[in-house]
Amino acid sequence: MKKRIAELLQYRELLLALVGRHLSMRYRGSALGFLWSFLNPLLLMLVYTLVFRFYIRFDQVENYSVFLFCGLLPWIWVTSSLHEGASSIVASGHLITKSLFPAQLLPSVAVITSMVHFLLSLPILFAFMFVSGMSLHYTMLLVPFVIFLQFVFCFGLALALSAVNVQYRDVQHILGNVLTFLFFLCPILYPIESVPEAYRFTLELNPFSLFTMFYHDLILDGVVPPLHQIVLLAGFSTLSFVMGHMIFEYNRESFAELL
Repeated sequence: MKKRIAELLQYRELLLALVGRHLSMRYRGSALGFLWSFLNPLLLMLVYTLVFRFYIRFDQVENYSVFLFCGLLPWIWVTSSLHEGASSIVASGHLITKSLFPAQLLPSVAVITSMVHFLLSLPILFAFMFVSGMSLHYTMLLVPFVIFLQFVFCFGLALALSAVNVQYRDVQHILGNVLTFLFFLCPILYPIESVPEAYRFTLELNPFSLFTMFYHDLILDGVVPPLHQIVLLAGFSTLSFVMGHMIFEYNRESFAELL
């Protein structure tokens, strides 16, 4: 873990340049440009609110739109990080084959770029809370800790997926279906209370669900998650990073040949 962090720090100027380039290219050619970073989660929120608030009449949550937006923002960070991270090395194969380019920067650029979009969207969430008459809690001071854990978690997964995808290109195609399945296993569209009590333990065993629960607790409810959940989430993030590093290192020597 220390080695991977040291590499990111060593190439920090190159990393920042790549992130800036990635941010500028994501919406190049579109009329609204960078505004799509805010419009995409807002449009998703409007669609889900329409369906689950008015069509299906899901009334278990007060300020449902804010509840939904709070869960969607970190989920969009996860999905965009993993989608772009998984294909990052294959998409930039020319850099790997023609120079001594540090390949580990490519999945990290995907994760950091998505994190920047997430951070820029948080003020919109806070504005919605203010307009809805919701309080801002002191527990929000702990949100940077959760953001750090999510970065570590996503970076580990992106490292593993990007390495495996070089050999098995099916990974980037299967990933979308897996993430759709995981989306409905997270309390984003529904509160925890709607899950039968006999199955609620599965939410704690799902790291994607834990992140959603942490953001809801700290931002919306003003409560600190239980200690065992904090330990679980830190453990999942560390395991993801360590396993991602090992898988990446095991496969990186074959990148140039396979690309």
